[in-house]
Amino acid sequence: MRHWNSRQILLPVMFLIVVLTGWQLADQLFEFKRIILPNPLEIAQESWARGSQLFQATLVTGRAAMTGFVISVSLGTILALLFSSSALVKACMYPYMILLQTVPIVAIAPLVIIWFGGGLGSVVVIVTVISIFPVVTNVTTGLTTVDPGLAELMQLYQANRFQMLLKLRLPNAIPHLLTGARVSAGLTIVGAVVGEYMAGHGISQRGLGYYIFMGSQNHQVEVLYASILLSTLLGIMMVALTSLLGRTLLSRWAFSLHQ
Repeated sequence: MRHWNSRQILLPVMFLIVVLTGWQLADQLFEFKRIILPNPLEIAQESWARGSQLFQATLVTGRAAMTGFVISVSLGTILALLFSSSALVKACMYPYMILLQTVPIVAIAPLVIIWFGGGLGSVVVIVTVISIFPVVTNVTTGLTTVDPGLAELMQLYQANRFQMLLKLRLPNAIPHLLTGARVSAGLTIVGAVVGEYMAGHGISQRGLGYYIFMGSQNHQVEVLYASILLSTLLGIMMVALTSLLGRTLLSRWAFSLHQ
């Protein structure tokens, strides 16, 4: 398990402080137009004034991202099991997974809105679509690239397909699952913000994507910057939470299967 030391935490924080300080000083020296680049204090003041709204929006976006993440990991793992178990299924379906990944999400979003209507449901679907591919590809790789020597040894002991899956393929796939989940966790915020930007205007619970859209349309750049910052922090939290769960729950499960 990886342990974080004080240097790994303090250096990024100090760098951020230097950047914000330089940004504030540069604004005072050069007097940037507020509509182009407000200074950090103006952003902080507007964020504080709208703190309740932005906090609720962060919760809405986080809930949509987490829901889509759970669906993408679950569905992606199931699809990976199918692909690793049947070459015919993989040959029929895997090219369409690649095709789905190559289509820009902004092109798919209008179709999702037409099919599922505006609101949280469409946002979750968009999150799932954008985040499922890393899980499928990584878990499929983990399930199919097992050590041939271990596979032969289990066959020698007459292990059936279920025992091979439980004792060999799944433990081998767990590191790949963690890699795919970390990539997927970062993409969920992208999908949630894009989904809310395009589908979240007609609902009472508005996420960060709504405030990014309204901030750009109404030239409320402080709100725009604050929403972008909160989206970034939310993405970091999603990736960090996924890494933490991976280093605790799944790693222990994999260790127990090897015993």
